[in-house]
Amino acid sequence: MKKNIINKIWEQHVVQSAAGFPDTLYIDRILLHEVTSAQAFAELKKRGIKIRNKDNILATIDHSIPTDKNRAVIQDSIARTQVDTLRNNCKETGVKIYDIESKHQGIVHVVGPEVGFTLPGKTIICGDSHTSTHGAFGALAFGVGTSEITHAMATNCILQDKPKTFKVEFKGTPSKLFTAKDAVLKLIAEIGIGGAQGCVIEYVGEYIRGLSMEERMTICNMSIECGARAGLVAPDETTFAYLAGREYTPKGDDFTKAKQAWLRLTTDEGATYDQEVIVDVENALPMITWGINPEHAIAIDKTIPTINDGGDIPTLEKAYAYTKLQPAQKIAGTPIDFVFIGSCTNGRIEDLRAVAKVLDNRKVASNVTMYIVPGSEQVLAQAREEKLDVIFANAGADFRMPGCSMCLAMNPDKVPEGKRCVSTSNRNFIGRQGPNSITHLASPQTAAASAVKGYIASEGDL
Repeated sequence: MKKNIINKIWEQHVVQSAAGFPDTLYIDRILLHEVTSAQAFAELKKRGIKIRNKDNILATIDHSIPTDKNRAVIQDSIARTQVDTLRNNCKETGVKIYDIESKHQGIVHVVGPEVGFTLPGKTIICGDSHTSTHGAFGALAFGVGTSEITHAMATNCILQDKPKTFKVEFKGTPSKLFTAKDAVLKLIAEIGIGGAQGCVIEYVGEYIRGLSMEERMTICNMSIECGARAGLVAPDETTFAYLAGREYTPKGDDFTKAKQAWLRLTTDEGATYDQEVIVDVENALPMITWGINPEHAIAIDKTIPTINDGGDIPTLEKAYAYTKLQPAQKIAGTPIDFVFIGSCTNGRIEDLRAVAKVLDNRKVASNVTMYIVPGSEQVLAQAREEKLDVIFANAGADFRMPGCSMCLAMNPDKVPEGKRCVSTSNRNFIGRQGPNSITHLASPQTAAASAVKGYIASEGDL
Protein backbone atom coordinates (compact mmCIF):
# COMPACT_ATOMS: atom_id res chain seq x y z
CA MET A 1 0.00 0.00 0.00
CA LYS A 2 1.37 3.43 -0.97
CA LYS A 3 1.87 5.70 2.04
CA ASN A 4 2.77 9.30 2.72
CA ILE A 5 5.65 10.14 5.06
CA ILE A 6 3.31 11.16 7.89
CA ASN A 7 1.65 7.76 8.05
CA LYS A 8 5.00 6.01 7.69
CA ILE A 9 6.50 7.72 10.74
CA TRP A 10 3.31 7.26 12.74
CA GLU A 11 3.07 3.54 12.01
CA GLN A 12 6.73 3.02 12.86
CA HIS A 13 6.02 4.39 16.35
CA VAL A 14 2.72 2.70 17.21
CA VAL A 15 3.25 0.36 20.16
CA GLN A 16 -0.37 -0.70 20.42
CA SER A 17 -3.50 0.01 18.44
CA ALA A 18 -7.09 -0.97 19.17
CA ALA A 19 -10.34 0.00 17.50
CA GLY A 20 -12.15 2.77 19.33
CA PHE A 21 -9.08 3.83 21.34
CA PRO A 22 -6.18 6.21 20.76
CA ASP A 23 -2.93 4.63 19.61
CA THR A 24 -0.13 4.09 22.10
CA LEU A 25 2.63 6.10 20.42
CA TYR A 26 6.34 5.75 21.22
CA ILE A 27 8.10 9.07 21.79
CA ASP A 28 11.77 9.38 20.86
CA ARG A 29 12.54 12.87 22.15
CA ILE A 30 11.16 15.10 24.90
CA LEU A 31 11.96 18.81 25.11
CA LEU A 32 11.34 20.78 28.29
CA HIS A 33 11.30 24.41 29.36
CA GLU A 34 10.53 26.14 32.63
CA VAL A 35 6.84 26.89 32.12
CA THR A 36 5.23 23.49 31.45
CA SER A 37 7.61 20.97 33.04
CA ALA A 38 7.32 21.56 36.79
CA GLN A 39 4.06 19.64 37.22
CA ALA A 40 5.45 16.65 35.32
CA PHE A 41 8.51 16.38 37.55
CA ALA A 42 6.35 16.87 40.65
CA GLU A 43 3.90 14.12 39.65
CA LEU A 44 6.67 11.60 38.99
CA LYS A 45 8.29 12.44 42.33
CA LYS A 46 4.96 12.15 44.15
CA ARG A 47 4.34 8.68 42.69
CA GLY A 48 7.91 7.51 43.10
CA ILE A 49 8.29 6.90 39.34
CA LYS A 50 11.71 7.20 37.78
CA ILE A 51 12.29 8.78 34.39
CA ARG A 52 12.47 5.94 31.89
CA ASN A 53 15.17 7.35 29.62
CA LYS A 54 16.64 10.70 30.63
CA ASP A 55 19.06 10.60 27.66
CA ASN A 56 16.04 11.29 25.43
CA ILE A 57 15.18 14.49 27.33
CA LEU A 58 16.64 17.97 26.89
CA ALA A 59 15.71 21.08 28.86
CA THR A 60 16.43 24.78 28.47
CA ILE A 61 15.29 28.09 29.90
CA ASP A 62 13.50 30.40 27.48
CA HIS A 63 10.01 31.75 28.21
CA SER A 64 10.48 33.51 31.53
CA ILE A 65 14.17 34.43 31.46
CA PRO A 66 14.94 38.15 31.04
CA THR A 67 16.95 39.11 27.96
CA ASP A 68 18.79 42.15 29.32
CA LYS A 69 22.50 42.08 30.21
CA ASN A 70 21.68 41.34 33.85
CA ARG A 71 19.52 38.32 33.02
CA ALA A 72 20.90 36.21 35.88
CA VAL A 73 18.86 38.38 38.27
CA ILE A 74 15.18 37.59 37.76
CA GLN A 75 13.06 40.24 39.46
CA ASP A 76 9.65 38.63 38.90
CA SER A 77 9.03 36.07 41.66
CA ILE A 78 6.89 33.75 39.51
CA ALA A 79 9.46 33.69 36.70
CA ARG A 80 12.27 33.16 39.20
CA THR A 81 10.41 30.22 40.75
CA GLN A 82 9.80 28.65 37.33
CA VAL A 83 13.48 28.89 36.37
CA ASP A 84 14.80 27.71 39.72
CA THR A 85 12.34 24.80 39.77
CA LEU A 86 13.53 23.54 36.39
CA ARG A 87 17.15 23.87 37.48
CA ASN A 88 16.49 21.92 40.66
CA ASN A 89 14.44 19.24 38.90
CA CYS A 90 17.15 18.66 36.32
CA LYS A 91 19.82 18.52 39.02
CA GLU A 92 17.85 15.96 41.05
CA THR A 93 17.03 13.72 38.08
CA GLY A 94 20.12 14.11 35.92
CA VAL A 95 18.19 15.54 32.97
CA LYS A 96 20.41 17.60 30.66
CA ILE A 97 19.71 21.32 30.92
CA TYR A 98 21.13 24.18 28.88
CA ASP A 99 21.26 26.98 31.43
CA ILE A 100 22.55 30.50 30.86
CA GLU A 101 26.23 30.63 29.92
CA SER A 102 26.13 26.97 28.78
CA LYS A 103 26.74 28.17 25.18
CA HIS A 104 23.40 26.62 24.17
CA GLN A 105 20.72 28.21 26.37
CA GLY A 106 17.90 29.65 24.33
CA ILE A 107 14.49 29.00 22.82
CA VAL A 108 13.79 25.27 22.97
CA HIS A 109 12.83 25.08 19.28
CA VAL A 110 16.04 26.81 18.25
CA VAL A 111 18.30 24.81 20.56
CA GLY A 112 16.97 21.34 19.68
CA PRO A 113 17.91 21.53 15.99
CA GLU A 114 21.21 23.35 16.48
CA VAL A 115 22.60 20.61 18.75
CA GLY A 116 21.29 17.80 16.53
CA PHE A 117 18.77 16.58 19.11
CA THR A 118 16.14 16.92 16.38
CA LEU A 119 16.55 14.15 13.81
CA PRO A 120 14.55 12.79 10.84
CA GLY A 121 11.95 10.12 11.52
CA LYS A 122 11.78 10.84 15.24
CA THR A 123 8.69 11.57 17.29
CA ILE A 124 9.27 14.71 19.37
CA ILE A 125 7.06 16.33 21.97
CA CYS A 126 7.23 19.43 24.14
CA GLY A 127 4.79 21.30 26.32
CA ASP A 128 4.67 24.06 23.72
CA SER A 129 2.49 24.40 20.64
CA HIS A 130 5.32 25.46 18.33
CA THR A 131 7.04 22.11 18.65
CA SER A 132 5.93 21.72 15.04
CA THR A 133 9.15 23.61 14.18
CA HIS A 134 11.15 20.37 14.39
CA GLY A 135 9.12 18.86 11.57
CA ALA A 136 11.40 20.71 9.17
CA PHE A 137 13.80 17.77 9.63
CA GLY A 138 11.27 15.11 8.66
CA ALA A 139 10.33 14.51 12.29
CA LEU A 140 6.81 14.11 13.66
CA ALA A 141 6.87 16.85 16.28
CA PHE A 142 3.93 18.32 18.17
CA GLY A 143 3.00 20.11 21.34
CA VAL A 144 1.31 18.25 24.19
CA GLY A 145 -0.10 18.93 27.64
CA THR A 146 1.77 18.49 30.91
CA SER A 147 0.03 15.21 31.71
CA GLU A 148 1.30 13.78 28.42
CA ILE A 149 4.82 15.02 29.22
CA THR A 150 4.51 13.13 32.51
CA HIS A 151 3.43 9.92 30.75
CA ALA A 152 6.24 10.18 28.22
CA MET A 153 8.89 10.79 30.87
CA ALA A 154 7.68 7.71 32.74
CA THR A 155 7.05 5.35 29.81
CA ASN A 156 8.34 6.95 26.57
CA CYS A 157 4.75 6.60 25.31
CA ILE A 158 1.61 8.70 25.10
CA LEU A 159 -1.94 8.07 23.89
CA GLN A 160 -2.75 9.85 20.63
CA ASP A 161 -5.43 9.65 17.98
CA LYS A 162 -3.93 9.19 14.55
CA PRO A 163 -4.05 12.55 12.75
CA LYS A 164 -5.35 13.24 9.28
CA THR A 165 -2.84 14.18 6.60
CA PHE A 166 -2.63 17.37 4.55
CA LYS A 167 -0.45 18.06 1.50
CA VAL A 168 0.56 21.70 0.93
CA GLU A 169 2.44 22.75 -2.19
CA PHE A 170 3.63 26.26 -3.00
CA LYS A 171 3.75 26.83 -6.77
CA GLY A 172 5.21 29.67 -8.78
CA THR A 173 8.10 32.09 -8.51
CA PRO A 174 7.50 34.84 -5.95
CA SER A 175 9.11 38.29 -5.92
CA LYS A 176 12.64 38.57 -4.56
CA LEU A 177 11.22 40.20 -1.42
CA PHE A 178 9.04 37.18 -0.59
CA THR A 179 10.34 34.97 2.26
CA ALA A 180 9.45 31.71 3.98
CA LYS A 181 7.59 33.72 6.65
CA ASP A 182 5.50 35.30 3.90
CA ALA A 183 4.77 31.87 2.43
CA VAL A 184 3.32 30.48 5.63
CA LEU A 185 1.34 33.66 6.31
CA LYS A 186 -0.11 33.40 2.79
CA LEU A 187 -1.10 29.77 3.46
CA ILE A 188 -2.85 30.69 6.72
CA ALA A 189 -4.62 33.64 5.08
CA GLU A 190 -5.96 31.34 2.37
CA ILE A 191 -7.11 28.32 4.42
CA GLY A 192 -7.84 30.07 7.71
CA ILE A 193 -6.84 29.41 11.31
CA GLY A 194 -8.87 26.19 11.30
CA GLY A 195 -8.10 25.08 7.77
CA ALA A 196 -5.81 22.21 8.79
CA GLN A 197 -7.50 21.29 12.06
CA GLY A 198 -6.60 17.80 13.25
CA CYS A 199 -4.05 17.30 10.47
CA VAL A 200 -0.31 16.95 10.04
CA ILE A 201 0.88 18.94 7.03
CA GLU A 202 3.54 17.76 4.62
CA TYR A 203 5.07 20.68 2.71
CA VAL A 204 6.19 19.64 -0.78
CA GLY A 205 7.38 21.00 -4.11
CA GLU A 206 10.25 22.91 -5.67
CA TYR A 207 9.73 26.02 -3.55
CA ILE A 208 10.13 24.06 -0.33
CA ARG A 209 13.13 22.11 -1.66
CA GLY A 210 14.86 25.39 -2.45
CA LEU A 211 14.61 26.62 1.14
CA SER A 212 17.32 26.41 3.77
CA MET A 213 16.70 24.44 6.96
CA GLU A 214 16.11 27.66 8.87
CA GLU A 215 13.48 28.75 6.34
CA ARG A 216 11.82 25.33 6.53
CA MET A 217 11.73 25.65 10.32
CA THR A 218 9.93 28.98 9.98
CA ILE A 219 7.20 27.40 7.85
CA CYS A 220 6.79 24.31 10.04
CA ASN A 221 6.78 26.49 13.15
CA MET A 222 3.59 28.24 12.09
CA SER A 223 1.75 25.10 10.97
CA ILE A 224 -0.06 25.22 14.30
CA GLU A 225 -1.49 28.63 13.37
CA CYS A 226 -3.78 27.13 10.72
CA GLY A 227 -4.98 24.48 13.16
CA ALA A 228 -2.56 21.69 12.26
CA ARG A 229 -1.15 19.31 14.86
CA ALA A 230 2.22 19.48 13.14
CA GLY A 231 3.98 20.18 9.86
CA LEU A 232 6.95 18.50 8.24
CA VAL A 233 9.26 18.42 5.25
CA ALA A 234 10.79 15.14 4.03
CA PRO A 235 14.54 15.06 4.71
CA ASP A 236 17.01 15.59 1.86
CA GLU A 237 20.64 16.58 1.31
CA THR A 238 19.92 20.05 2.71
CA THR A 239 18.78 18.37 5.94
CA PHE A 240 21.82 16.11 6.14
CA ALA A 241 24.28 18.94 5.51
CA TYR A 242 22.73 20.92 8.36
CA LEU A 243 22.85 18.00 10.79
CA ALA A 244 26.37 16.75 10.06
CA GLY A 245 28.76 17.17 12.98
CA ARG A 246 26.26 18.39 15.55
CA GLU A 247 26.45 17.18 19.14
CA TYR A 248 23.60 14.64 19.13
CA THR A 249 23.85 13.69 15.45
CA PRO A 250 25.29 10.21 14.72
CA LYS A 251 28.98 10.28 13.76
CA GLY A 252 31.09 8.49 11.15
CA ASP A 253 29.66 5.22 9.84
CA ASP A 254 26.59 5.68 12.05
CA PHE A 255 25.81 8.93 10.22
CA THR A 256 26.15 7.18 6.86
CA LYS A 257 23.77 4.42 7.98
CA ALA A 258 21.37 6.99 9.41
CA LYS A 259 21.31 8.89 6.11
CA GLN A 260 20.38 5.70 4.27
CA ALA A 261 17.41 5.23 6.60
CA TRP A 262 16.43 8.90 6.42
CA LEU A 263 16.39 8.81 2.63
CA ARG A 264 13.61 6.25 2.84
CA LEU A 265 11.46 8.78 4.70
CA THR A 266 9.58 9.92 1.63
CA THR A 267 6.02 9.85 0.43
CA ASP A 268 5.42 7.03 -2.03
CA GLU A 269 4.49 8.14 -5.52
CA GLY A 270 0.72 7.99 -5.82
CA ALA A 271 0.11 8.08 -2.06
CA THR A 272 -2.97 10.01 -0.98
CA TYR A 273 -3.76 12.56 1.74
CA ASP A 274 -6.96 13.51 3.52
CA GLN A 275 -6.61 17.07 2.20
CA GLU A 276 -4.51 18.85 -0.42
CA VAL A 277 -4.02 22.50 -1.35
CA ILE A 278 -1.85 24.41 -3.79
CA VAL A 279 -0.78 27.94 -2.80
CA ASP A 280 0.02 30.17 -5.77
CA VAL A 281 3.05 32.34 -4.97
CA GLU A 282 3.73 33.60 -8.51
CA ASN A 283 5.06 37.17 -8.16
CA ALA A 284 3.89 37.19 -4.54
CA LEU A 285 4.91 40.13 -2.34
CA PRO A 286 5.70 40.24 1.39
CA MET A 287 2.80 39.56 3.74
CA ILE A 288 1.82 41.26 6.99
CA THR A 289 -1.01 40.72 9.46
CA TRP A 290 -3.43 43.52 10.18
CA GLY A 291 -5.85 42.00 12.72
CA ILE A 292 -6.02 39.74 15.76
CA ASN A 293 -5.12 36.30 14.45
CA PRO A 294 -2.64 35.01 11.83
CA GLU A 295 -5.47 34.52 9.31
CA HIS A 296 -5.73 38.30 9.12
CA ALA A 297 -2.79 38.58 6.73
CA ILE A 298 -2.54 40.49 3.46
CA ALA A 299 0.14 41.41 0.93
CA ILE A 300 1.87 44.60 2.03
CA ASP A 301 0.58 46.55 -1.00
CA LYS A 302 -3.07 45.68 -0.25
CA THR A 303 -5.79 47.36 1.77
CA ILE A 304 -7.38 46.03 4.93
CA PRO A 305 -10.35 43.78 4.06
CA THR A 306 -13.91 44.96 4.52
CA ILE A 307 -16.79 42.96 5.92
CA ASN A 308 -18.01 42.52 2.33
CA ASP A 309 -14.79 40.66 1.49
CA GLY A 310 -15.93 37.73 3.66
CA GLY A 311 -14.94 36.38 7.03
CA ASP A 312 -16.45 36.15 10.48
CA ILE A 313 -18.12 39.53 10.99
CA PRO A 314 -17.87 39.72 14.83
CA THR A 315 -14.16 38.82 14.65
CA LEU A 316 -13.53 41.39 11.92
CA GLU A 317 -15.32 44.09 13.89
CA LYS A 318 -13.32 43.21 16.99
CA ALA A 319 -10.13 43.38 14.93
CA TYR A 320 -10.93 46.83 13.51
CA ALA A 321 -11.66 48.15 16.99
CA TYR A 322 -8.62 46.59 18.65
CA THR A 323 -6.03 47.49 16.02
CA LYS A 324 -7.53 50.96 15.44
CA LEU A 325 -7.45 50.34 11.69
CA GLN A 326 -10.22 50.93 9.19
CA PRO A 327 -11.62 48.68 6.44
CA ALA A 328 -10.16 49.52 3.02
CA GLN A 329 -7.27 51.40 4.65
CA LYS A 330 -3.79 50.82 3.19
CA ILE A 331 -1.65 48.78 5.59
CA ALA A 332 1.62 50.22 4.27
CA GLY A 333 2.47 53.54 5.87
CA THR A 334 0.80 52.75 9.20
CA PRO A 335 2.96 54.38 11.93
CA ILE A 336 4.57 51.98 14.42
CA ASP A 337 6.24 52.21 17.83
CA PHE A 338 8.13 48.93 18.26
CA VAL A 339 9.86 46.28 16.15
CA PHE A 340 10.70 42.84 17.52
CA ILE A 341 13.13 40.51 15.77
CA GLY A 342 13.30 37.06 17.38
CA SER A 343 11.19 34.11 18.61
CA CYS A 344 11.22 30.43 17.64
CA THR A 345 9.88 31.53 14.25
CA ASN A 346 12.60 33.99 13.25
CA GLY A 347 15.35 34.13 15.87
CA ARG A 348 18.05 32.18 14.01
CA ILE A 349 21.31 33.37 12.51
CA GLU A 350 19.93 33.63 8.96
CA ASP A 351 17.17 35.91 10.27
CA LEU A 352 19.71 38.14 12.01
CA ARG A 353 21.86 38.27 8.88
CA ALA A 354 18.83 39.39 6.87
CA VAL A 355 18.08 42.13 9.41
CA ALA A 356 21.72 43.26 9.45
CA LYS A 357 21.65 43.57 5.66
CA VAL A 358 18.67 45.93 5.91
CA LEU A 359 20.08 47.95 8.83
CA ASP A 360 23.65 48.29 7.53
CA ASN A 361 24.45 52.04 7.14
CA ARG A 362 20.90 52.92 8.15
CA LYS A 363 19.26 54.14 11.37
CA VAL A 364 16.18 52.98 13.25
CA ALA A 365 13.56 55.75 13.09
CA SER A 366 13.42 58.01 16.14
CA ASN A 367 9.83 56.96 16.90
CA VAL A 368 10.69 53.22 16.99
CA THR A 369 12.15 51.01 19.72
CA MET A 370 13.75 47.94 18.12
CA TYR A 371 14.59 44.72 19.97
CA ILE A 372 16.76 42.11 18.26
CA VAL A 373 16.82 38.91 20.32
CA PRO A 374 18.88 35.87 19.25
CA GLY A 375 17.20 32.50 19.60
CA SER A 376 20.11 30.93 21.48
CA GLU A 377 23.54 31.58 22.92
CA GLN A 378 24.98 29.92 19.84
CA VAL A 379 23.14 32.38 17.59
CA LEU A 380 24.35 35.20 19.84
CA ALA A 381 27.97 34.05 19.54
CA GLN A 382 27.73 33.67 15.76
CA ALA A 383 26.20 37.14 15.40
CA ARG A 384 29.05 38.62 17.40
CA GLU A 385 31.63 36.70 15.38
CA GLU A 386 30.16 38.12 12.17
CA LYS A 387 30.02 41.62 13.73
CA LEU A 388 26.28 41.79 13.26
CA ASP A 389 26.03 43.24 16.76
CA VAL A 390 28.06 46.23 15.59
CA ILE A 391 25.63 46.87 12.74
CA PHE A 392 22.69 46.62 15.15
CA ALA A 393 24.30 49.03 17.62
CA ASN A 394 25.21 51.57 14.93
CA ALA A 395 21.62 51.46 13.68
CA GLY A 396 20.26 52.15 17.15
CA ALA A 397 18.69 48.74 17.79
CA ASP A 398 18.83 46.96 21.15
CA PHE A 399 20.62 43.62 20.67
CA ARG A 400 19.66 41.49 23.64
CA MET A 401 20.40 38.11 25.24
CA PRO A 402 18.67 34.84 24.19
CA GLY A 403 15.08 34.00 25.10
CA CYS A 404 11.48 34.13 23.95
CA SER A 405 11.44 37.82 24.86
CA MET A 406 8.74 40.00 23.29
CA CYS A 407 7.00 37.10 21.52
CA LEU A 408 4.71 36.78 24.53
CA ALA A 409 4.11 38.75 27.69
CA MET A 410 5.70 36.25 30.11
CA ASN A 411 8.90 38.18 30.82
CA PRO A 412 9.96 41.83 31.20
CA ASP A 413 10.06 42.40 27.40
CA LYS A 414 6.57 43.73 26.65
CA VAL A 415 5.00 46.09 24.15
CA PRO A 416 3.39 48.89 26.19
CA GLU A 417 -0.37 49.41 26.18
CA GLY A 418 -1.70 50.97 23.01
CA LYS A 419 1.63 50.72 21.17
CA ARG A 420 1.98 49.12 17.75
CA CYS A 421 4.68 46.52 17.01
CA VAL A 422 5.88 44.83 13.83
CA SER A 423 6.99 41.43 15.05
CA THR A 424 8.69 38.38 13.54
CA SER A 425 6.93 36.12 16.04
CA ASN A 426 4.01 33.78 15.33
CA ARG A 427 0.88 35.13 17.02
CA ASN A 428 -0.92 38.46 16.88
CA PHE A 429 -3.63 37.61 19.40
CA ILE A 430 -5.13 40.33 21.57
CA GLY A 431 -2.62 41.16 24.32
CA ARG A 432 -0.08 38.58 23.13
CA GLN A 433 2.89 40.97 23.42
CA GLY A 434 1.49 42.92 26.36
CA PRO A 435 -1.92 44.10 27.59
CA ASN A 436 -3.69 46.11 24.87
CA SER A 437 -0.63 46.06 22.60
CA ILE A 438 -1.07 45.76 18.82
CA THR A 439 0.93 43.21 16.83
CA HIS A 440 1.63 42.95 13.10
CA LEU A 441 3.39 39.71 12.09
CA ALA A 442 5.95 39.97 9.30
CA SER A 443 9.26 38.66 8.00
CA PRO A 444 12.58 39.86 9.47
CA GLN A 445 13.20 41.90 6.32
CA THR A 446 9.83 43.65 6.49
CA ALA A 447 10.18 44.25 10.22
CA ALA A 448 13.65 45.75 9.78
CA ALA A 449 12.52 47.97 6.89
CA SER A 450 9.59 49.16 9.01
CA ALA A 451 11.99 50.00 11.85
CA VAL A 452 14.02 52.19 9.51
CA LYS A 453 11.00 53.93 8.00
CA GLY A 454 9.04 54.33 11.23
CA TYR A 455 5.95 52.85 9.61
CA ILE A 456 4.91 49.59 7.99
CA ALA A 457 7.07 49.15 4.91
CA SER A 458 8.88 46.48 2.91
CA GLU A 459 12.54 46.14 2.03
CA GLY A 460 11.63 47.39 -1.44
CA ASP A 461 10.71 50.79 0.05
CA LEU A 462 14.25 51.52 1.21
